[in-house]
Amino acid sequence: MTGMSLLVASSAAWLTGCSFGDDMMGGLSSEVETAPAHGQSTADLPGPLEPGMASNALMVTPRQQHFLDGLQAAGVQPSSDLAALSIGSYVCQARAAKHTDQQVWDFVMPMVRNEVSESGGGSAIVPSAVEVRSATADYIRVATEQLC
Repeated sequence: MTGMSLLVASSAAWLTGCSFGDDMMGGLSSEVETAPAHGQSTADLPGPLEPGMASNALMVTPRQQHFLDGLQAAGVQPSSDLAALSIGSYVCQARAAKHTDQQVWDFVMPMVRNEVSESGGGSAIVPSAVEVRSATADYIRVATEQLC
């Protein structure tokens, strides 16, 4: 039950943009810059928006892009940049809350397991425990080093 409370509280904090420090992602909104989405050039972006229209493009900060690049270099292939940034944000929030390494691992691993399952291209293959442990270790390491 405690884990569920932590999940709900963390989700609420992330969705509302609450932050535990200046280096946190703050719900992905506090450091958002006008930059093309990961893997997209500015030539691919639509023209000027009409007044009142909002862009659906994910804008990332240089720090967030560094994290995404670090995941790719580690061989992690997330289903989307937003999913990867969400998991990274949870790692940073847990670190800021002074959770132990085991608590961070226990909290992040189910999200990574789900992400590894989804990034398989819709196949029905369940990821192995080794794949999930490896991806979890990579997410935690890269987020701690490059995002938090």
